[in-house]
Amino acid sequence: MSLPRSRLLLVPLLLSLACAAPATAVRAPAGPPDLELVESSPVETPLDHADIPDAHAVWPEMVNGATKTVDVAQFYVSNAPGSRLEPVIQALEAAAERGVKVRVLAEEKFYTQYPETLERLAKRPGIEVRRLDATKSMGGVLHAKYFVVDGREAYLGSQNFDWRSLEHIQELGLRIRVPEVVRSLVDVFELDWGLAAGGTAPTGVTRVGGPFPARVEGGAVRVTPAHSPQGYLPDPETWDLPKLVALIDGAKRSVRVQLLTYRAKGRDGSTFPELEEALKRAVARGVKVELLLADWGKRKGTIEGLQALHAPPGLVVKMVTIPPWSGGFIPFARVVYAKYMVVDGERAWLGTSNWERDYFTKSRNVGLIVEGGAFANQLERFFTGTWSSPYAAEVDPKATYTAPDISGTP
Repeated sequence: MSLPRSRLLLVPLLLSLACAAPATAVRAPAGPPDLELVESSPVETPLDHADIPDAHAVWPEMVNGATKTVDVAQFYVSNAPGSRLEPVIQALEAAAERGVKVRVLAEEKFYTQYPETLERLAKRPGIEVRRLDATKSMGGVLHAKYFVVDGREAYLGSQNFDWRSLEHIQELGLRIRVPEVVRSLVDVFELDWGLAAGGTAPTGVTRVGGPFPARVEGGAVRVTPAHSPQGYLPDPETWDLPKLVALIDGAKRSVRVQLLTYRAKGRDGSTFPELEEALKRAVARGVKVELLLADWGKRKGTIEGLQALHAPPGLVVKMVTIPPWSGGFIPFARVVYAKYMVVDGERAWLGTSNWERDYFTKSRNVGLIVEGGAFANQLERFFTGTWSSPYAAEVDPKATYTAPDISGTP
């Protein structure tokens, strides 16, 4: 007996549903986000965020997960007995013991000041340490702070490999699982690793491209690598300065920036107008501009520019003073050090550069442009917490400031 036509039409549909059901049932979980904010905060302050992982916990976790390689590039390495950096150093040593190839690259200029931990690592089998004289090659310093694990994930941010960065300084960075971004950091590392061995600047171009899709907690974003300095990039299109200017020029409502320092003049007295003029253009369009800086900016030669910048309506400059630690004075610490910008609550930059000329034109730095409100809103909350804290105060254009003692030397 033949089935009615209506029932025959149902057969393919039922078969397709039956085939699809198991796939839905066994769908793999989304996994961790591709971008994750990671912070450090000064002890004895309320600046810690419960929803943002701490670098002193994330770093050893990442290194402990390495199976092939760990490449570290740092301004300097400064450890202390019992500090939060010690587990990170031990994780690097343990990685080498289990057969992971570990390479550590540091700036030559600070080696004489902080040689101990680099020498400790260099003595371990499986760990190779090189020092880059960036003054000789680029004209500046290796100021970037990042590391790459197995070529599959990376970390970049404001934290130096410094015990103080993990305990006594406000810092912000990113754990990154975006393959194209990780690859761009690998390319930068390989270039600088070669320079440290006497190589020269690249003549070819390794195209990066972007923006690339990524997931963050709360939604989807797009990310683009943004590095410096010009002339020492595997892909010249990744130069960060024009990308930052474009972000500011695209602002419609707000620009919020946090840095250690900001100067519109070069160290040689030359002008550095690109970012300052962009900020002023934004103010002229009616954009609200807020600049949050460390009180280290009170020094002569810097404070005058901040006082002048604070004067126009619509542009507010605040400086942050972190109170001393109860255990005594700590040199080069108790400061805000994060480096990022949020535009309109929709687009953002996070990197390793302060906003002074040499960081973009002579020194190695790395960063990331992120488009998407899900990420920008996280940075907005971070910014607001510090901006509204009792540690932040508006710059007084008429005041006479005294720079804080940051070294402890008379």
